[in-house]
Amino acid sequence: MIPYRIFLLTGAALFGAAHAQTPPAPPAPPAPPAVGWDFPADFNLAFGPAFQDQLAQIRVNADRIRAQAEQFRFGPRGPRRGDDALYGSGQRALDRSQWDEALANFNRVVADGGPRAEGALYWKAYTLNKLGRRDEARAAVADLRKMYPGSRWLDDANALDMEIQQAAGQNVSPENQPDEELKLMALNALVHSDPDRALPLLENLLKSAQSPRLKQRALFVLSQTDSPRAQQMLEQVARGGGNPDLQMTAITYLGAISRRKGNTQVLYDIYTASNDVSVKRAALQALRSANDTDHILQAVKSEKNAELRTEGIHLLGSRADAGDTLVAIWANEQDQQVKYAILDSLTAERNAKALVDLARKERDAQMKREIVRRLSSMQSKEAADYLLELLK
Repeated sequence: MIPYRIFLLTGAALFGAAHAQTPPAPPAPPAPPAVGWDFPADFNLAFGPAFQDQLAQIRVNADRIRAQAEQFRFGPRGPRRGDDALYGSGQRALDRSQWDEALANFNRVVADGGPRAEGALYWKAYTLNKLGRRDEARAAVADLRKMYPGSRWLDDANALDMEIQQAAGQNVSPENQPDEELKLMALNALVHSDPDRALPLLENLLKSAQSPRLKQRALFVLSQTDSPRAQQMLEQVARGGGNPDLQMTAITYLGAISRRKGNTQVLYDIYTASNDVSVKRAALQALRSANDTDHILQAVKSEKNAELRTEGIHLLGSRADAGDTLVAIWANEQDQQVKYAILDSLTAERNAKALVDLARKERDAQMKREIVRRLSSMQSKEAADYLLELLK
């Protein structure tokens, strides 16, 4: 009989030999070539208009899915984020001269009837005109007048309507439009060499039916010159002397100019004069760009809208002397979102003293626990002393 130990050793040896003689596995078959999108330059032409329509619809579907994903990710905060995404996609399509895609996006925003519908209706008319569909473009302008009689887009729409009427009988084609880049380069050069001649041209451009990109670049040209007349024109648009999209852009440029020149009162005046939350938010952002936290603090103290107060508190950033003001605001604040914004700002500043002051006065048990939780992560004498008090 074979001893058990010899049996085990023999079995192990036979097992190793069997595996040593096993032939190697055959190589894996080559992976199939990846499907790419490098089509020849004439691909779209070869497939004709029907394919172009399908491709435009695919892009629209992709934008809708992207908008839905954004809503899922961010929740209901902020109105109609899906419309915002479609509106932005439509404007980017305009800049690429992809008229069918732009039209599909703007049609969806108009159909939703949300806050972006007025602007989308104007850009729908603009796009239809670019496509040579003048009767439909004028009908869209008429819809804008009827549905939104007080719209700030009406000046742009009336200018577009006049342009369409003047072009009646002509072959309007997207391919025959003037080169916007060359126009902007010429205006940019002219505004520095001969501003008296260039500024009226820029003013007319802003009032006429032009693409969003061209008008925004015209505002940029104005922001790059020290001419008092140019700044006056930019301020006029920022105060609402243009469509809402241009107003936001002008406010942003004013923030950069104000930082350079140290004049931010106009931004605060725009903030206090407006009832539009989007305009107020843009003004707050511009004040932060100009490093004017004094006016932001004033806005936070006087603002009734909790969302804007929250925005202002976050924009205060790391201002060293904001702690006492935020503690004073906390005393009369009822909105939990604003209170958390105050805690976020004080925590970011590592302002343990201000947090301790809040904790000592806070009567809400849950909020007090939140303050203590933040203090417990701070390496600070004030925080440590207060935590020891709680243990006594």
